[in-house]
Amino acid sequence: MTTTESGTAAFVREFLRDPARTAAPAPSSRALAGMVCAPLPLTGDPVVVELGPGTGAFTDLIAERLDGRGHHVAVELNPRLAALLGRRHPELDVAVAGAAELPALLAERGLGGADVIVSGLPWAAYPVTGPRLTDVIAGSLRPDGAFTQFTYVWSRWAPPARRQHRWLREAFEEVVPSRTVWPNLPPALVYLARRPRVPGGAG
Repeated sequence: MTTTESGTAAFVREFLRDPARTAAPAPSSRALAGMVCAPLPLTGDPVVVELGPGTGAFTDLIAERLDGRGHHVAVELNPRLAALLGRRHPELDVAVAGAAELPALLAERGLGGADVIVSGLPWAAYPVTGPRLTDVIAGSLRPDGAFTQFTYVWSRWAPPARRQHRWLREAFEEVVPSRTVWPNLPPALVYLARRPRVPGGAG
């Protein structure tokens, strides 16, 4: 299942309401979704967390690959988009919350650490004060877990992106950028982070 026309319309509407937070005028492409979701295990019952799912461009592919396995939690701050996700994926565990609340959300569900966390959040959603969101994410992963975050090529060398990249490297032992996904609008790439450094990370 791919992003529906209603989902695209909802995404554009939210972009017009708050372009700084939504960050793109269109949902992510299937090609980008495939890159972001690459670490999903093909077997077992993994805990998969999706941050900032929007209208579900990544959600659709995660649901396909899990095919009923494991536990998929979507953390969406926008209640309108969260409601849309719930209608499209009735089996999805949707939390209307901010990404910084992830440790509490996992604890409430008795899930422990996540096996994979994928992020559709724009860099602007990562606060520059208070606890680093990269540390919160790293501390919510199992030691062998993986985190993926996409960014647009045009913004890769901007100060906010360079700061977030540095924070990723401080939170994880391994951070690898993907090739550019040119079919996406705008073109994007994906950072794959493994082996969280944060003490007290989920075990």
